[in-house]
Amino acid sequence: MAEQSFDMIVIGAGPGGYVAAIRGAQLGLKVAIVEREHMGGICLNWGCIPTKAILRSSEVFHLMNHAKEYGLKAEAISYDLDAVVKRSRGVAKQLNSGIGHLMKKNKVTTFMGEATLPAKGKVSVKTDTGTETLAAKNIVLATGARARELPGLEADGDLVWTYKHALVPGRMPKKLLVIGSGAIGIEFASFYNTLGADTTVVEVMDRILPVEDAEISSFAKKAFEKQGMTIREKTMVKQLDRGKGKVTAHIEQNGKVTKEEFDTVISAVGIVGNTEGLGLQELGVKVEKTHVVVDSHCRTGVDGLYAIGDLAGAPWLAHKASHEGVMVAELIAGGHPHAVDPDAIAGCTYCHPQIASVGLTEAQAKEQGYDIKVGRFPFIGNGKAIALGEPEGLVKTIFDAKTGALLGAHMVGAEVTEMIQGYVISRTLETTEAELMNTVFPHPTLSEMMHESVLDAFDRVIHM
Repeated sequence: MAEQSFDMIVIGAGPGGYVAAIRGAQLGLKVAIVEREHMGGICLNWGCIPTKAILRSSEVFHLMNHAKEYGLKAEAISYDLDAVVKRSRGVAKQLNSGIGHLMKKNKVTTFMGEATLPAKGKVSVKTDTGTETLAAKNIVLATGARARELPGLEADGDLVWTYKHALVPGRMPKKLLVIGSGAIGIEFASFYNTLGADTTVVEVMDRILPVEDAEISSFAKKAFEKQGMTIREKTMVKQLDRGKGKVTAHIEQNGKVTKEEFDTVISAVGIVGNTEGLGLQELGVKVEKTHVVVDSHCRTGVDGLYAIGDLAGAPWLAHKASHEGVMVAELIAGGHPHAVDPDAIAGCTYCHPQIASVGLTEAQAKEQGYDIKVGRFPFIGNGKAIALGEPEGLVKTIFDAKTGALLGAHMVGAEVTEMIQGYVISRTLETTEAELMNTVFPHPTLSEMMHESVLDAFDRVIHM
């Protein structure tokens, strides 16, 4: 077939790629997008969206089991795991179809197939009907990442699962081992534990949720243990012996190895970038630890070649990928967009209780030499939290004592993944404690705790 030319070609239609394509088209560029599997990428099909759907089901189940506390009656409460999964897959399918519609609406040419870069400015796409040859001065790599698998702990889909297997389980685990306590591991641990699985979480670091503020991690750990989870920190799974219907895990803690049987293991030990098979090495693209090395504007160092999202490194967040996609499209169109600031990107974990954060932890602020003021406010002091029956939680804020700049905000509790955006905006606007203190927060809301936490940092807290 004849070569087709575009202004911009995007490889990968996840939350980074498809957003880059739309923004490029909005700016008048002739855009093509290549996707090998499904529109929307991992996030929409096997990550962010379907996990939130199943977690919503477990949240409703939890509330049903506590109906009496709300003056309600609910008897013989149970769940249908197949129906929970079916709803989750339906949500993903609905949004997947929507991405295709957005491509057509914005006149983005879509190619379904496997892409390679045979030369600078060239993309070859192997489709079901043959090979398409495309050309563009600007190419955006948005191929994402996949689950990391450690030797001896590889998933088999039966006894040992990755996140994909955990989203479409063929059975309900009775005794579950989750390896890794990042967002993915903790979310699945929370889901299955709520539905009744005897759940153990193993974390090699000295605390669970190791990227979060230590105080928030500690609070979350106590909440999970109260729900019946077993949490084992500074612990490593050395080996998995697979038998009929069971897995024997060799677990090392404090130099001692013990054996414990489980019927299901979920491996959530990180991700690796999808760099293989593209021809990056031949083009001179630098790859470190499976991720493409880029500058602050996602340029790879090869003229006209960009990398965004999980492929380009941490933080591994869909909203970070989308923002990078917009930034790169605007750069290609001749604009001068601001670089994405990793410290201004919120992280959210949708377990029960939820966890959300932005900016520096208390330890990081001290390590960077700041003289800090720290404010805290507990959910138990908030009227809306008590009315909701959600009195367990904490809002923590960290300020530069000299300038009043908001350095970081960290929360654990009900709906904090929605609340965190207030602090994200504050950081983007370079808000100080003065503006936050003078902001009138509505009552009764959970967001009032954000105000009180700021007040507490400067010894002005009212309701504590």
